[in-house]
Amino acid sequence: MVIHPIEPVFNSESRVLILGSFPSVKSREAMFFYGHPQNRFWKVIAALYGEQVPGTVKEKRELLLRNHIAVWDVIAQCDIEGSADSTIKNVVANDLSVILDKADIKAIFVNGKTAEKYYKKYIEGKINRKAICLSSTSPANAAWSIERLLEEWRVILEY
Repeated sequence: MVIHPIEPVFNSESRVLILGSFPSVKSREAMFFYGHPQNRFWKVIAALYGEQVPGTVKEKRELLLRNHIAVWDVIAQCDIEGSADSTIKNVVANDLSVILDKADIKAIFVNGKTAEKYYKKYIEGKINRKAICLSSTSPANAAWSIERLLEEWRVILEY
């Protein structure tokens, strides 16, 4: 069983919540979200808000908070082999009330189909809120160019 080691990023000003599935090995090593150098999450968020791509954990956290974005994952703990979503078993979901009770979240987005699957299975019914699924920024989703991702992810700017 692997336990999610990263605290959620949010504050009372957060309006958008973006949920991944579970942190990759690289993210767990970096102790921060989207730590794999090939993951396009930081490039997409920076481009949408017209900012520089952050390099450090501090810069990443500041980019999110400055733009009223909260980030966490659907899964609190699970059995997983490496970073392979297809191997996820024995899921325990995160309790989103940690964020939802303290921030006026206007929209919840999930980063990819795996996050969507586990959100629908373990969270949606409990909190009675739908999430909007965006195409994954993961390097495993190589079919999607950065331009295509930006086009789809632009929806977060509406909140």
